[in-house]
Amino acid sequence: MRGSLLHDAHAVLFDLDGVLTPTADLHRRCWQEAFDSVSGAEHLSDAEYLANIDGRPREEGVRLHLQARGVIGATDSAEEIVASVAKLKDDLFKGCLAEGTLQPYPGSIAFLGAVLEHGCQVAVVSSSRNARAVLAAAGLSGHFEVVVDGLVAEREGLRGKPKPDMFAHAAVLLNLLPGQCAAVEDASAGAEAAYAAGCRPVIGVDRGGNAAALRHAGCEPVVADLSELTGVAS
Repeated sequence: MRGSLLHDAHAVLFDLDGVLTPTADLHRRCWQEAFDSVSGAEHLSDAEYLANIDGRPREEGVRLHLQARGVIGATDSAEEIVASVAKLKDDLFKGCLAEGTLQPYPGSIAFLGAVLEHGCQVAVVSSSRNARAVLAAAGLSGHFEVVVDGLVAEREGLRGKPKPDMFAHAAVLLNLLPGQCAAVEDASAGAEAAYAAGCRPVIGVDRGGNAAALRHAGCEPVVADLSELTGVAS
């Protein structure tokens, strides 16, 4: 890998959707369909998706978008709408995931191999409650004994991204301090969480249009694909 990027890292904490697997695009399409079912929330823009949805816990993302559009306020009925949209999105995503085998990004697999060869531990830190199903569909389950996802966050009372709790918890499960862990994120909320936890470096993966926000959240470097870094740990 390039230079000394991972020189002091004992582990690398990977986001999942958009970093290891191309499920970010799948999530995006399912979010669009779910919001199109609510009057006033239709036609989710890329800017709205990045600001309100990407990398956040599911219900929080629904709430932020519906509040930003003025569809809901702080009422019991609003929470019913949030729960309904969140469930619809999850059902849509699970349906798509069941349609076939998921292929991870080749560059990410090459980077993962270099990280493991370097002697680093690895973990997945994902807001998704479907992280283990996605890893299984992509054939990656065997690489990640530690997975801190939305289900773990709920069980352990961890705040979701952009709060640092999930990354800090992953470090504990690896018997490390967050400062001994590098992190890889494609969402600014996730990058903010990793940086706040103390992970260094926080590597940003810009799959299109998010480079500036990733840098602002603390990412350095920001790459278009992790294949650019496959020399860093060799």
